[in-house]
Amino acid sequence: MVKERARILIVGGGYVGMYTALRLQRQLKPELKRGEVEITVVSPDPYMTYQPFLPEAAAGSISPRHVVVPLRRVLDRCRIVIGEVRSIDHAKRTATLTTLATEEEGAGAEQIAYDELVLAPGSVSRTLPIPGLADYAIGFKTVEEAIGLRNHVIEQMDIASSTRDPAIRDAALTFVFVGGGYAGVEALGELEDMARYTARYYHNLKPEDMKWILVEASDRILPEVGEEMGRYTVSQLRRRNIEVRLETRLNSCADRVAVLSDGARFPTRTVVWTAGVKPHPVLAATDLPLNERGRLKSTPQLTVDGASHAWAAGDAAAVPDVTAEPGKETAPNAQHAVRQAKVLGDNLAHTLRGEPLETYSHKYVGSVASLGLHKGVAYVYGRKLRGYPAWFMHRVYHLSRVPTFNRKARVLAEWTLAGLFKREIVSLGSLEHPRAEFELAAGGKPPTDPKGSS
Repeated sequence: MVKERARILIVGGGYVGMYTALRLQRQLKPELKRGEVEITVVSPDPYMTYQPFLPEAAAGSISPRHVVVPLRRVLDRCRIVIGEVRSIDHAKRTATLTTLATEEEGAGAEQIAYDELVLAPGSVSRTLPIPGLADYAIGFKTVEEAIGLRNHVIEQMDIASSTRDPAIRDAALTFVFVGGGYAGVEALGELEDMARYTARYYHNLKPEDMKWILVEASDRILPEVGEEMGRYTVSQLRRRNIEVRLETRLNSCADRVAVLSDGARFPTRTVVWTAGVKPHPVLAATDLPLNERGRLKSTPQLTVDGASHAWAAGDAAAVPDVTAEPGKETAPNAQHAVRQAKVLGDNLAHTLRGEPLETYSHKYVGSVASLGLHKGVAYVYGRKLRGYPAWFMHRVYHLSRVPTFNRKARVLAEWTLAGLFKREIVSLGSLEHPRAEFELAAGGKPPTDPKGSS
C-alpha cells in the first residue's frame, strides 16, 4: 500500500509518457481501485505516435490511423487532459497549462497540483534561421506531416504532368531532404520508392525525370548503423539516382530555390527538414536543473538530480549510461525511451510504497533502418545486414514494439494486403482544407498553401 494519497502528473503522451502511465496502471492497480493514487496525463494530442512507422505511412504502406495509439483507450485508469503545460513550479508542486477550452472560456491558463511529477515532453524539431525555411519547408515528426508530405509529393507529380512550363516542371519534380539521420533517410527512401512506382501511371513522367537530393552536414549518414553500413547506404541511394551531398548545409530556400553551402542551387517546391531535434521548450520554463544542452539532469534511477518527487526519461532527460564509461549518457532514441519508461514506472511505484529503487541499465543492441520496399540496413548485436534481410528485420522489430495487440494485428494485416495488391497512389490533399469547396460555393476564395500544395 502507498503511504498516503498521491497525485501523479505525467507531462507528455509520447513513448515515455504513455509507457510510464501503462506501467503505473499495472503496478498500482489495487491503489487506483481504492482511490489512493490518481494519475493525470497532459498531452497536446489524444494519441501517441509510433514514429518509426511514419515513413511507411507516408509511402502508403500503413494507414495513418494505425500509426497512432489512442491514449484514452489504453490508459483507461488515467485522467487524460488534452493541452500543453506552459510552466512548472516544482517548489510549489504546481503546473500551469492551457487546454482546448482555455481560449473559449477566456479565463486564462489553469493550474494543476501534483505530488509526483514525470516530465516526458519529448523533443521538437531543431531549426536554424535559414531564409525561407519557415515559409516553405516541412518537418517529419508527426503523422500529419507524414501524410501531408505524401499528398504534396503526388500533387507535385500532378503539377509536373500538366504544366507546359519546363521551369515549373523541374521545380515540382525536385525534392530536397535536409538531414541524414533516421528520419531523413527513411523518409527519402520510402517516398522515392513510392514516387517511382506512382510514375508508371503518368503518361508523360518517368522516374528519371525526378531529382531527389539528400543534404547532410557531417561526413556520413545513419551513424547509428556504423560507418561501413553508412557508406553502403550512400552507395545504394546513389544507385537509385539519389544525390547524397555530405559535408553540405542548406543556406537558403527562399523563393523556392534551395541554395547549398557547396554553391549548388535547386529550384524546388519541396524541402523536408529533418536536421535533428532539441529539448522541448517547457523544460526551460521549470525550476528543475538542466544541463548545458537544455536537458534535465537525471540519475540512473531516473529521478531528476537534486529534486525530490521529480522524474524524467527519454529525449527530455540526460540519463547516465551505467554500461559505458563515466560521463556517458544514454542516446535519446525510442529503444532507450521504452525501456526507461518501464523502470521509471516501477521506481515511482517503489517510492510510493517505500521500497528501494532500481537502476536503469541497458546496453544499446543496434539499429535497423528501411530504405524503401524490400531495402534496408541493420546493425544488431554486432552483425551487419543489408537488403531484404535488413528490411525484414526492420519490420519484425517494429511490429514487436508497436503498442497494443490491436495495432500489431492491424499493421500486420495491412502489410499482408499490401503484398497481395498494388500500392495506393491517391493524394488526399483536400483533407487539409475540408471547407474549401463549401467556401468556394458560398462565394469565398479557396485557401492557399504557402508550401505549394493545391
